[in-house]
Amino acid sequence: MSDLTAADRDRILAKSALFDPPPAALPDGRRDLVGMDRAELAAELAAIGEPAFRVKQVWHWIYHQGVVDFSRMSSIAKPLQAKLAERFVIGRPAVATQQTSTDETRKWLFRFRDGQEAETVYIPDPVEDRGAVCISSQVGCTLSCRFCHTGTQTLVRNLGAPEIVGQFMAARDSYGEWPSPKGETPRLLSTIVLMGMGEPLYNYANVAKAMKIVMDGEGIGLSRRRITLSTSGVVPMMDRAGAELGVNLAISLHAVRDDLRDELVPLNRKYPIKELLAACRRYPSASNARRITFEYIMLKGVNDSEAEARELVRLIAGLPAKVNLIPFNPWPGSRFEPSTKAALDRFAAIVNAAGFASPIRTPRGQDILAACGQLRTESRRERAGVR
Repeated sequence: MSDLTAADRDRILAKSALFDPPPAALPDGRRDLVGMDRAELAAELAAIGEPAFRVKQVWHWIYHQGVVDFSRMSSIAKPLQAKLAERFVIGRPAVATQQTSTDETRKWLFRFRDGQEAETVYIPDPVEDRGAVCISSQVGCTLSCRFCHTGTQTLVRNLGAPEIVGQFMAARDSYGEWPSPKGETPRLLSTIVLMGMGEPLYNYANVAKAMKIVMDGEGIGLSRRRITLSTSGVVPMMDRAGAELGVNLAISLHAVRDDLRDELVPLNRKYPIKELLAACRRYPSASNARRITFEYIMLKGVNDSEAEARELVRLIAGLPAKVNLIPFNPWPGSRFEPSTKAALDRFAAIVNAAGFASPIRTPRGQDILAACGQLRTESRRERAGVR
C-alpha cells in the first residue's frame, strides 16, 4: 500500500469514529456482553473475581446456545448466574416490525436502545434448506447511490459490534435455530452478507470486531467462506479487510465507465474504477474457489447495452470473478426502470461467453420492500451536539 492509501485509511477510520454508536452501558449500569470480544469478556469476568475458564463457558452459552437468560446457563452455579444477572445483560435489538414476503423472504425492522432503527433481511435459498441473512452496518448511508433507496436516507450513525452481531442472533431467535441443550443442531441460517444498510468499510472497526466474533469456532462458528462483505469501493480499507478478515468480497460496480459510475455511485469520484479493480487484484483471499463477486444493477437504457457488457469483460479479465446481474428493484420516487428480459439475457450471454458466471438474480421480497436496494428507515441524525 502506498503512503497515500495508508493516510486515506487513517482518515476514514478517524471520520468513522465521529459516527460511533452511543455507550453500551444500560441506564441501570449493567453492560451488554453481546459484542464483547474474548479479551473484553475476560476483563469483565476478572473484575468480579471469576477465573479465566469462565470465559469459555459464558461465551459458549451466549454465542453457541444463544441464551438470553443467565438462569439457562446450566453449567454455571446458580449464585454465579445471579451475580452475572446483577451486572450484565445478553442483549438483542428489539423487533419493531417483522414482515414475511410471499416468497418467504423475511424482513425485520430492528430498534436499538437509543431508538434508532435498521433493517435486516433473511433470504431463503429456494433450492437448499438454508439461506442468507443480509445485515446492516449503519443506520442510513453516506454514499447516496442513485439507484438505492437506502441512499436517500442520510447517515445517522454507525452500528456497534453488539448491534451487528445482534441482528444475526435475533434472526436465529426468530427461526428457533439455536442448538438444543441436548446437542441436536437444527437447520441454521448459514450465510451472512453485509449488504444491508450502510457501507461496511466506512464502519470497519465495528464490522471487523463483529465478524471476528461470528467466526469464532466456539461460538456462532461461521466460516469466513460463508461471510460476504459488499463494498461500493472504499479502496484504502479493502486491503485491510482482506488481510484481517479474509471474508468473501463483493463489489457494487454498476457501471463500466467512470463518467457513468460517478453519477450512479458518487464514491467513484474519489476511488475510480481503475483504482477499485487494482484493489480487487490485490485482495488476498480471491481465488478460483473464492471468486470476487461484481454486483451489477441492470438499469434500462442506462448501463445495460451489449457494448457495456463487453467492456465489463475487458475490465475484469484475469480476475477470479463472477458477475451478479441484478434487475432493478423499484422503490417510491425512483427514476430508473428495470432492464428488459431481452437486454438482461443479451448482457448475461456476453459475460458468460467470456468465461465468467453471470447469473441473473431473482428478485426476492419485493412486496415488502426487502429486495436489493430497497432498505430504508425513518431514523434521522440528531442535531450537532446532541446525542
